[in-house]
Amino acid sequence: MPKAQTKATDKWQKKVGIISKSFKLKKELTDEFKEACEKAGVSQAAQISKMMREFIDEQK
Repeated sequence: MPKAQTKATDKWQKKVGIISKSFKLKKELTDEFKEACEKAGVSQAAQISKMMREFIDEQK
């Protein structure tokens, strides 16, 4: 049975529209990306979101 915190987190993520996406990428690329994000002090999710937003805006 999920813990109360897990349920609360799931409820909050659903409320704010956060979903999980799965992509298949080369391990070498993802390892390098993880290291680069750690070096820059940013989360991988934040950096991917930023790059996605920039790309979307460029296509408008």
